Amino acid sequence: MPWTFTYDAPIYMQVAQIIKLRILRGEYLPGARIPSVRELAQDAGINPNTVQKALELLKAEGLLITLRSTGRTVTECQELIQLTRRTLAKDYIKQIVALNFSKEEIYELIQEFSKETTQLY
Repeated sequence: MPWTFTYDAPIYMQVAQIIKLRILRGEYLPGARIPSVRELAQDAGINPNTVQKALELLKAEGLLITLRSTGRTVTECQELIQLTRRTLAKDYIKQIVALNFSKEEIYELIQEFSKETTQLY
């Protein structure tokens, strides 16, 4: 996932969201070390302090653990990762429902999306 930032939220929150999605999608595996603050900052083209602030958010959520010898790692708690994935998905569904989509329309959207993503691969 590229580092694309918008003006509608603080950068550190966007960085936290991108890293969270990488964890939830399995790009950063449970128990795996994530790149250092400096590596992430350089890759994203932002200040290391911004990355540090983002990582603290993820640590507070329990998705990251800081160990003296190995640095920051992804939690090994599969239950927390799955719960976070489901919560995020439900939040997106709530937004769709708030737009007054019916269950049938939501199902149709999922089918359309499924066809579109299948064609991409």
